[in-house]
Amino acid sequence: MAARWSVRGLRGGHLGSDADRAAFRALHQASLAAPALREGLTAASAERALKHLRTLLGVPAMAITDTEAVLAWDGLGSHHREHAASAAKPAIAQGGTHTLDREQLACRVGGCPVRTGIVSPLVVEGRLVGTVQVFAPQATAGLVRATEEVASWTSGQLELAELDRHRNRLMEAEVRALRAQISPHFVYNSLNAIASFVRTDPDRARELLLEFADFTRYSFRRHGEFTTLAEELRSIERYLVLEQARFGDRLQVRLNVAPEVLPVVVPFLCVQPLVENAVRHGLESADHVGHLSIAAHDRGHEAVLEVEDNGVGEDPERVRRALAGDSALDSVGLGNVDARLRATFGDDYGLVVETAPGAGTKVIVRVPKFAPGVSTEVGR
Repeated sequence: MAARWSVRGLRGGHLGSDADRAAFRALHQASLAAPALREGLTAASAERALKHLRTLLGVPAMAITDTEAVLAWDGLGSHHREHAASAAKPAIAQGGTHTLDREQLACRVGGCPVRTGIVSPLVVEGRLVGTVQVFAPQATAGLVRATEEVASWTSGQLELAELDRHRNRLMEAEVRALRAQISPHFVYNSLNAIASFVRTDPDRARELLLEFADFTRYSFRRHGEFTTLAEELRSIERYLVLEQARFGDRLQVRLNVAPEVLPVVVPFLCVQPLVENAVRHGLESADHVGHLSIAAHDRGHEAVLEVEDNGVGEDPERVRRALAGDSALDSVGLGNVDARLRATFGDDYGLVVETAPGAGTKVIVRVPKFAPGVSTEVGR
């Protein structure tokens, strides 16, 4: 018999008991503050988050500081900002929560609700980076505990922001590493092939030179952590035009791309190294005509890319070690691409490589069509 779930308590806008409703309101305010804090500790992010944190605690005033100054004040009694700045230093020096009494918050403004303060430090990766400060008529034990919990939660959001920055810096470094691996051998051979057409076919030489310029411009562009599959494939086409000018009929290329997947956003330079690997390590040393197939299929909520060659193949153990991060074996960045795919989309989206000596190589990439935080606008 199928289970029956009662939703009677949710009808008419009800959320159960008073405790349930209070918990919902607290979670809602926290969710509103989180996006700003995930940008790091700045005046702008503190100002946007603080109004939600003050609503969460239900106090007359709050402040967020860094180690030097007040970043934001929300609520009444803003003339106490100077007290907030001086109160941050003991909390940062001692690394714990402390309270401020009426003498420390001397005030001549009639009716000012700021009579006591609670100062709790913000800690990110073991470093004291600032404080959360709560101001109210009375510093009760419950309010002290609540302030410490809010400071701890805020510290957690700031740590996530720091992790995001680390991830972005790592991915930028990995892209720079891929750029550095663009083969001087390829550059030399491309220019040599272009030079060979200068006298015999100047128009062809001019076209190849433009393709080379567009290829290098894309590969060395400075903005954007992500790109579209359409842009990546355009760059690959330029690369293959240059390689076919060198190989002639020894390199046969087949493209099969579903139009539906062209707008899919992928990490920058995540497909091109796979094609370069197929040409350099699969076909360049083969003694037969090289066939290279590049396909991109629509699979519901995913796009599936396949790069396959009939080249010399590779030892599967060697490929496994390259994907595991052995830089000595990762000459064209397969491990780099695999790591960036996993960092962007999760461990379910790494490279799948099918190969064996003498049997060619097939690399399969699955990417979700849509993923949170993955946009061509990120990092620009």
